[in-house]
Amino acid sequence: MTQDERWLVQWKEVMDFMEANKRRPSKFVYEERGMRNWWKHQQKLLNAGELKPDRIERFNELLKLGERYKHVNQYA
Repeated sequence: MTQDERWLVQWKEVMDFMEANKRRPSKFVYEERGMRNWWKHQQKLLNAGELKPDRIERFNELLKLGERYKHVNQYA
């Protein structure tokens, strides 16, 4: 399996998780921590301009979906 294939598998896992659970992966739930860490690492690469061009479009899809399920403070 190439790195591009592994990246796509991870991307698909996070997308499926958010569509199924209607929320982003949590850093507090052990089973979701890997997805959360992958997401944060990809954001850092994107902000630094080091994310591969073919991955940027897919990652932007992920960010757009994540924006829909952004945490809302219930006390605000």
